[in-house]
Amino acid sequence: MRDGLLEKRSSGLLQLWKKKRCVLTEDGLRLHNCKGGGGGGGDATDLAWSSKAKELRFERMATVDCVEYKRGLVYFTVVMVTGKEIDFRCPQDGTAWNAEIALALVRYKNLQAVQTGRNRHLSTGHLGSTGED
Repeated sequence: MRDGLLEKRSSGLLQLWKKKRCVLTEDGLRLHNCKGGGGGGGDATDLAWSSKAKELRFERMATVDCVEYKRGLVYFTVVMVTGKEIDFRCPQDGTAWNAEIALALVRYKNLQAVQTGRNRHLSTGHLGSTGED
């Protein structure tokens, strides 16, 4: 759905910002580490990326929150259902990653709700027909 560069705040003591190649899919957000010192400020295609990725799946995401605009950057937080918060930032002039992720999350949750409703409808319809036999 979308592929590009984001910075993620590390969860360590220093909480440094680390470049990640992010791939937004129908199921979540895939984060690839930058190999080597690609600090030239290039886009995602200029840097070397790890093939191993960390996946933030929509089924484990609660919301995209805390949008703030500072010095040409957009800061936002992905909140997981466990309460864990993952901070990101990206340039303000590009496509708004926070909005893209939030819309994809809403789309996913809506699809899940529709499927749950269909399954519930099918199971209650099935129970009703067997109860009469």
